[in-house]
Amino acid sequence: MKNNYRVLSTLLVLLIMMTTQAENSKNPLLKPFTNIHQTAPFDEIKSEHFLPAFEAAIEEARAEVQAIIDNSEAPSFENTVVAMSKTGDRLSAIRKIFFNLNSAETNEDIQKIAQEVAPMLSEFGNDISLNPDLFARVKAVYEQKSSLNLNPEQTTLLENSYLGFVRSGANLNDADKARYREITGELSKLSLKFSENVLAETNAFEMHITNEDDLAGLPDFAKEAAALTAQSKGKEGWLFTLQYPSYIPFMKYADNRELREKMYRAASTKGNKGNEYDNNEIIHQIVNLKLEKAKLLGYESHADYTLQRRMAETPERVEEFLSDLHEASRPAAEKDFAEVVEFAQSEGFEGELQRWDWSYYSEKLKKARYGFNEEEVKPFFKLENVIGGVFDLAKTLYGIELKENKSIPVYHADVKAYEVFDADGKFLSVLYLDFFPRDGKRSGAWMTDFRGQWQEAGKDIRPHVSIVTNFTKPTDTKPSLLTFDEVTTFLHEFGHGLHGMLSQCQYESTSGTNVFWDFVELPSQMHENWAYEKEWLDRFAVHYETGEKLPAELIEKIVAAKNFQSGYMSERQLSFGMLDMAFHSIASPLTEDVAQVETKAMAPTELFPAVEGSMMSTAFSHIFAGGYSSGYYSYKWAEVLDADAFAAFKEHGIFDQKTAKAFRTNILEKGGSENPMELYIRFRGQEPTVDALLERSGLKK
Repeated sequence: MKNNYRVLSTLLVLLIMMTTQAENSKNPLLKPFTNIHQTAPFDEIKSEHFLPAFEAAIEEARAEVQAIIDNSEAPSFENTVVAMSKTGDRLSAIRKIFFNLNSAETNEDIQKIAQEVAPMLSEFGNDISLNPDLFARVKAVYEQKSSLNLNPEQTTLLENSYLGFVRSGANLNDADKARYREITGELSKLSLKFSENVLAETNAFEMHITNEDDLAGLPDFAKEAAALTAQSKGKEGWLFTLQYPSYIPFMKYADNRELREKMYRAASTKGNKGNEYDNNEIIHQIVNLKLEKAKLLGYESHADYTLQRRMAETPERVEEFLSDLHEASRPAAEKDFAEVVEFAQSEGFEGELQRWDWSYYSEKLKKARYGFNEEEVKPFFKLENVIGGVFDLAKTLYGIELKENKSIPVYHADVKAYEVFDADGKFLSVLYLDFFPRDGKRSGAWMTDFRGQWQEAGKDIRPHVSIVTNFTKPTDTKPSLLTFDEVTTFLHEFGHGLHGMLSQCQYESTSGTNVFWDFVELPSQMHENWAYEKEWLDRFAVHYETGEKLPAELIEKIVAAKNFQSGYMSERQLSFGMLDMAFHSIASPLTEDVAQVETKAMAPTELFPAVEGSMMSTAFSHIFAGGYSSGYYSYKWAEVLDADAFAAFKEHGIFDQKTAKAFRTNILEKGGSENPMELYIRFRGQEPTVDALLERSGLKK
């Protein structure tokens, strides 16, 4: 009888294995990608494909790692460190596809899968980093690095590999390793939940307007977009949401102060309503788990742990940096604020200026002072023309050409795919552009990739890069017309894209944007500078109806208004960096309310009266669901770098080929293959100074 049970059990296991193999053989994520440039088969992928694909790819990656451990040869750079860098290629591809879709085209099914997959990936990562046999091999190679005659990128890979193990708990005892696993697993789930809550709160709010009088002050494009949104939801009138292309124009132009307040309160209380999407407790858990992890690894705080692998190096240096810029910005910020208050009063405003008044009166003041507002320039920034202008800039500076290829599958009808070629016709990259907001897309703008760049067996594996934004959608009567801010956002994300597309590195983990976080914003922010240059604007900025060039006087107004409220904007950005450090530089568990931490951290930069229930932290996805914890200061840090870098172009001409080649060769192509300061000095000939930033911002004394 027992033998029969054993036979049946064995047959059942075999049947399950055969069924699983048959299902996996049909899974597009587990088959070779046969599209042009091995691009992802988005037209075949369904939500149900992801979980079995992750399970199979994790097992495949485990086997690849085990083969390194079982290698009977003595550990060497090639058979251990390089071999490790090449494991898990299939898993990496699946992970990137899945989590990029979870940001740009998510749904309930994907979000449920994410909650299941995140701990699986965390467990797998821990199995690698906490494996004593694997670490022993890496450590053996690291200890002989001085005699290996490695080039700079190989040295970086070795150091990153060794420190990656150490910083992931390889030296911990068994009990601490077990706790480390628990912490990382919890953090992976909590960050996903934080992000899902913010998206849910964003999508949940709608302001339905049926009285046309309530639209007073709003430009036609905003009203038409709101009418289309209402129509798409089967409603009469106009519908405004918390998506940026809807929210920002309303706050800038709507005369109805009561409705501006309603919009502001909805936006500023995301994650802080005490409902099922509340993020307060999640923040406590995230902050304290990060601190506990840092303590386990021998660091005083999460900031100490994080900044060890940043240009800034220590929390003290970050805090000094923020403090110095705050000191330079504060007088200008107070002046900016006083000017808006005075202007509002001249317009008949009475009482205390509130946050929902700021954009409205600032926009009016800017128009009064410079004769310029966003609505005037939008007709000259038709999206298709801006795309052409940005592509032309890339060709002028770096010699590259971008051509749309409609045969490359995309994950949404709005997405366009391009092939990128070098001046000699060599294929460089695939670029996906995804411009418009929708319910399944988180807010903001970002660059990511579906495949990185690396070299293998003499072959250069080229990247698949994606740029995602939430720009103004076309309407029935108008094409997509960008605000000037949206133009600079496009340049910003395209700068990140160039960092990925032009990469020329040996290893994926050192290529593209795999750099120190306080260096990654240099290419993006540096390219924003061309938005203020007449020579570039003249190339593409024409009226979408008449073909008239953007008038010289309008360009002069744009440039003149460049530093409008630069003190206020600097303080605002610094306040976010201070808030980040307040949460992540603590050396003992957080017990204070999130609101108390925020109030105290942002007090030095505060200009407005407090608004009950308003909270930045509970929707601060950059630091609680992204990679910017202890790193938000990097935006200002990179401003120092980018201002100094663009000064080189200004010295020699904004289209100077020699300067552009130096930037491409020493920055864009090098990724994280070498120390970022060494790369910067190689480009610029010197370390950056803050002078160029203060001068550009009009803050230099």
